[in-house]
Amino acid sequence: MNYLLALSGMLLLAVFFGIVIVWVARKFKVEGNPVVEQINQVLPQTQCGQCGYPGCKPYAEAIAKGEAPINQCPPGGQEGIRKLAALLDVEELELNPDNGIADEVDTIVEIVEADCIGCTKCIQVCPVDAIVGAAKHMHTIIGDECTGCDLCIPACPVDCIIQIPAPLPSRIHRQEKPQLMATIKEAQQWPN
Repeated sequence: MNYLLALSGMLLLAVFFGIVIVWVARKFKVEGNPVVEQINQVLPQTQCGQCGYPGCKPYAEAIAKGEAPINQCPPGGQEGIRKLAALLDVEELELNPDNGIADEVDTIVEIVEADCIGCTKCIQVCPVDAIVGAAKHMHTIIGDECTGCDLCIPACPVDCIIQIPAPLPSRIHRQEKPQLMATIKEAQQWPN
């Protein structure tokens, strides 16, 4: 009987503390910094680390805190700096050449599969998991996932990773569907 009394007492205490924890969590909830999210949306999301931070979100946090200038992102280029300057209402700076230069053409990488030895070094450095393969087997790049950060190129010991122009999204290649009403109106304009 004493066991049941002790068990029910502990159960009541657990429920009470659970309710207190839920109330405290709701009462003192800390919202994220909305400026960080806005900055992060402007950044190109390549997660390349060329800015000196491990990814775009940490760089956005540093910009929001005033710890980093807005001109450290080569993949974003001058257009990204322009957008950040407008968002934060600060002076537009030139891209910092110490971090790299902005590519004129958007690129991704491709593995020359015949030369790949399956060392997995490229997989280990890819920040977005765009490389598929296994040890001692050929690897390949998922083109839709590749951000073009080029971190895998220096990691490859046999130089089988090359840059290629990024393909256009498939929706751009498709022909536009004819507008039915426009086609009818055009047909009605033809003389009989």
